[in-house]
Amino acid sequence: MLVIECEEMKKIEEIASAAGIKMSHLMEQAGTKVAALAAKIISEQKIRQVCILCGSGNNGGDGLVIARLLSVMTDVKVILTSGEPKTHLAKTNFEMLPPKVEVLYYSAHYYEAVGIVRETEMIIDAIYGIGFRNGLNADIADLIGFCNENHSAVKIAVDLPSGIECDTGKITNSCFEADYTVTFTALKPLHVLYPSADFCGEVTVENVGIPQRILRRCRYAMKSTDQYVAENPFPQKKKSAHKGTNGTLFSLCGSYGMAGAAMISAEAALRSGIGLLRLGVPESIYPIIASRLMEPVFLPLAQSKDGIVDIDEYARIIKQMTEESDASLIGCGLGQNKNIKSLVALLVDGATKPLVLDADGINAVGANINVLKRSAAPIVMTPHPGEMARLLGVDVKTVQSNRYHIAKRFAKEYGVTLVLKGANTLIATPEEKIYVNLTGNNGMGKGGSGDMLAGMVASFLAQGLSTEMAAVEAVYYHGLIGDRCAEKYSARAMLPGDMIAELKNIF
Repeated sequence: MLVIECEEMKKIEEIASAAGIKMSHLMEQAGTKVAALAAKIISEQKIRQVCILCGSGNNGGDGLVIARLLSVMTDVKVILTSGEPKTHLAKTNFEMLPPKVEVLYYSAHYYEAVGIVRETEMIIDAIYGIGFRNGLNADIADLIGFCNENHSAVKIAVDLPSGIECDTGKITNSCFEADYTVTFTALKPLHVLYPSADFCGEVTVENVGIPQRILRRCRYAMKSTDQYVAENPFPQKKKSAHKGTNGTLFSLCGSYGMAGAAMISAEAALRSGIGLLRLGVPESIYPIIASRLMEPVFLPLAQSKDGIVDIDEYARIIKQMTEESDASLIGCGLGQNKNIKSLVALLVDGATKPLVLDADGINAVGANINVLKRSAAPIVMTPHPGEMARLLGVDVKTVQSNRYHIAKRFAKEYGVTLVLKGANTLIATPEEKIYVNLTGNNGMGKGGSGDMLAGMVASFLAQGLSTEMAAVEAVYYHGLIGDRCAEKYSARAMLPGDMIAELKNIF
C-alpha cells in the first residue's frame, strides 16, 4: 500500500482528469464508498438520524453526495459549516439534494446545529480535505468539540478527520475524533503517523476510479512493508545449502543483569534461519545463556567490574566481525560505561561487513556519532523513540511529532538504514526510501520485543539480504508475529517469549 502526500495526490487527480476521467465521477464514487460504510452501520445498529458536516469545498461536496444517498434509508441533516458551497462540483451536488434532507447553516442556526450534533446517532465529517493547513478556527473547533463529546454517536471522517494536516499529521488545536476514516486511492501520511493516526479510527482505502497505471507513475512518500514483502519474497535456498552457506552471525550482547536481552536476540536470530551464531558475552553470564541455548558457538569475554565487556577484548571481537562472520549485531543488553562507548566506536570504525546497532549499541555510538559516516560497513540502526532522542540531543516529544522527517534526514545524513520503532515503525534508507509498518499491536510494547527484532534483522543480513530488505522483512514479520500472539493470548498477556515461539510457524 502506498502513502501519498497532498500535492502528489492533486497531481494524480490532474493526470486522471487529463486522461478523460471526470472529477464529478471521482466525487460521486468517493461519496458512494463512504455511504456504503455508513449504510452498513446504520442497518446493523438501526440508526435513525445522521448528521453530515459539510465544508464549502470539494470535501463538503463528497458529504453532499453521501447525504443524498443515505436519505433513502434514514433521516439526514446537513450542517453547512462555512456557508454556501463554493466549488462547482460542491454546488452541483448541493442542488441535487432531495427536499427531505434538512440543511442548516452553522452561522445562522448555531444552537440548533449544536443540539443536533449532541443528540444524533451518527456524525459524518466532510468539512476539510487533504489541503487543510494550520489550526481550526474557533467556531469550527467549537462545533467539533461538541461532536467529540457525543460518545454514543458513530463518527466517520471523509478522507481525513478535520483539524489534521495531511502531510505531517499535525494537530494545532483540536480535531474530529473518528471511529472510521474512509480515504481514497491511497493512504496519506496522517493515517500512519502518530498521534494523528489515533484520531482516524479504522482506516479503509477505497478505489474511486483512478487507474493503477497512473498510480504506478506517482512519487509516493512511503510504501507499506506488506506491499514490499509481497513484491520481494525471500530468496530460495539451494537444496545443497549448509550451515556455512546459510550465513554466520556474530552477536556482541548482554552484560551482568541483562542476560535475557542476549538470549532473546540470539534465539530470534537462530529461528530466522541463520546457519551459525557466534555469541560473544561477558564471562559472568555465559553459564546462564549456555544452559538455555545449545545452538550458538560461544565466545566468553573478559569483563569490567560492573559486568560489561572489557575494551581489551577489541582484537578478538573485531576479528570475529571482519573475518569469521557475515554480519554482526552489537548492543542488546550490552550495558553502558565509558569504555563501552570507546569500544563500540572502535568496532563500528573497523567494521567492514553488515552491522546492526541496537539498544546500548546505539546509546554508545551516540557519543561518537560521526563514526557512522566513516564506517565501511552497511549499518542498520534500530532505535526506539527514547534512543533516537538521545542520538539527536532532543526530547522524545520532538521525535514523536516529526518521525517521518527525522528518520528520513538521519538515514541520509549518516548513510544508515534506520528502523525507528514504535506504533507503525518507520524504515528509512540512505536513498530516502521510507517504509511504514502496519502490522503489530500495543502488546509488543514490552521489554525484549526490540531485542527480538534486532536478532531477526541481523540474521537476515548474515544470510545475504540487503540492509533495506533485511530491515523491512524483519519489521513486517515481527509485527505479524505480534498480531498472531495477541490473537492467541491477548495483547495484555502476550510476552516476547511467546513471539519467539511463534517464529517456528511464521515462515
